[in-house]
Amino acid sequence: MTEYSESLEMYLETILDLSVDGDEVYSVDVAKKLKVSKPSVNRALGILKNDGMINHEHYGSISLTKQGLALAEDVRLRHDSIKAFLICSLNLDPALAEKDACRMEHILSPGTLEAIKDFVKSHTKEPT
Repeated sequence: MTEYSESLEMYLETILDLSVDGDEVYSVDVAKKLKVSKPSVNRALGILKNDGMINHEHYGSISLTKQGLALAEDVRLRHDSIKAFLICSLNLDPALAEKDACRMEHILSPGTLEAIKDFVKSHTKEPT
């Protein structure tokens, strides 16, 4: 799988987040959520479409391909794991943990991420 920049990973994660309720996603939705210009969104979507990560017809809705969904879910898992770690280990405010996790999810090595997931798993109580 191609390694993507933080920016392109954010586009995939945003498309995943916007489509979670089964809603159709359009470039204007992505631009609004990421607070970027529509031309920026169109450039990123062009790259993701050419790489087979999304399906998108001009002015049409956007959907993740199987490959795009896998990467978007991986980014989301990294994000959620880091956020949980920051809250669990450092007792950070959830809003700050959310903001920091959003940046950190793109730079951690797989080994560090696994250690974080193991830490969170061993320090959170299972529901009874």
